[in-house]
Amino acid sequence: MSALTTSELTAIYTDLHAHPELGFAEHRTAGIVAERLRGWGYAVHEGIGGTGVVGVLTNGDGPRVLLRADMDGLPVTERTGLPYASTQVTTTDDGQEAGVMHACGHDVHVTCLLGAAAALADGDTGWRGTLVVLFQPAEELGRGARAMLDDGLFATVGGAPDVVLGQHVLALPAGVVAVRAGVAMSAADSLRITLHGRGGHGSMPETTVDPVLMAAATVQRLQGIVAREVAAGESAVVTVGSVRAGSEPNIIPDRAELLVNVRTYTPEVRERVLAAIRRIVEAEAAASGAPQPPEIETVTSFAATVNDPEATERTRSALGAALEARRAPVEAVGGSPAVVTPAPHAASEDVGELATAAGAPLVYWFLGGHDPAQFADVDLAGAAAAGQQPRGIPSNHSPYFAPAPEPTLDLGVATLVAAAREWLD
Repeated sequence: MSALTTSELTAIYTDLHAHPELGFAEHRTAGIVAERLRGWGYAVHEGIGGTGVVGVLTNGDGPRVLLRADMDGLPVTERTGLPYASTQVTTTDDGQEAGVMHACGHDVHVTCLLGAAAALADGDTGWRGTLVVLFQPAEELGRGARAMLDDGLFATVGGAPDVVLGQHVLALPAGVVAVRAGVAMSAADSLRITLHGRGGHGSMPETTVDPVLMAAATVQRLQGIVAREVAAGESAVVTVGSVRAGSEPNIIPDRAELLVNVRTYTPEVRERVLAAIRRIVEAEAAASGAPQPPEIETVTSFAATVNDPEATERTRSALGAALEARRAPVEAVGGSPAVVTPAPHAASEDVGELATAAGAPLVYWFLGGHDPAQFADVDLAGAAAAGQQPRGIPSNHSPYFAPAPEPTLDLGVATLVAAAREWLD
């Protein structure tokens, strides 16, 4: 066999993009992955943690290296206008109809890992050891990695890895990789807060305890946590992403629900912010005379993603060499290859759970996926160091998020192959 061609990679990518699947429902994607891996000689393990797929390829004694990609899409209605745009729809847990889209680039991740798996299984491998390629479900839910681990992942595939490697496509120019040692991505906690009131007629509010007013006061007060309880040298984000209450203008409901998202970089700040949220919610409920205490439920929880410093520096040089070797296709679209050091990213990932459970170092980097011409006036190194998102370029989770297949896919394969070979060799 031989490595996948550019046209083959693009065909896989556009097919996956047009057929996204939500977390723990990636049956079609998992089937495609398993079939491909078997054809390349991998020992394939399916259904780990629900829909997870792992391929194992051994070539003599040596290190055990794990490459990881996530497979799930998001409940987002696509608006890119691409000829291969998703038209899939779903019904959310609250009964609302929504589109389904690969709005975070997991279709890129799956395609690149398939390409790397093909290249590393080529007849003249040039490496020794065991390669583990892991396709994970439900990253967006923050539960996919844990589900695979709880399902006996490492026992199933023959042992824990010596290193965990992975990448995430981002709104950076194709040809650029961003990687940093230490904390690379924030911890994230999503909370569902239910405030209880006492409903009644809108004309007689004095007979009620209004949960809408309670929710409004709570939302406003929550914004004071970062402004007044987090030091200038620390960092945190508190976002109220949803407020739900009532159905009619003249009926005061008996409850209101808030969905809150928290991003932090250190355990100390994380603990302090979560404690402040609980204190404020309970106090506002008491101040409103709520008939029962509020309920605070953790919906998802991600630990911070922390790259091992020594492993990161070792891998960085391999990534730079891979980009330099691909200089021609990058220059063809007006870019230049580079490895930059970003600020910690406020998005979150569960890939670190795999490394923590294995007791292995993690190296996780960002892969540029957009037309370099869109970044012509951007000081890329400066923007990355400051953690700035270029204006006007759709970010991950946007309904307009659309990585350029080329040269992104070829570069994504090359970086995974180079990183794996660095550790396998």
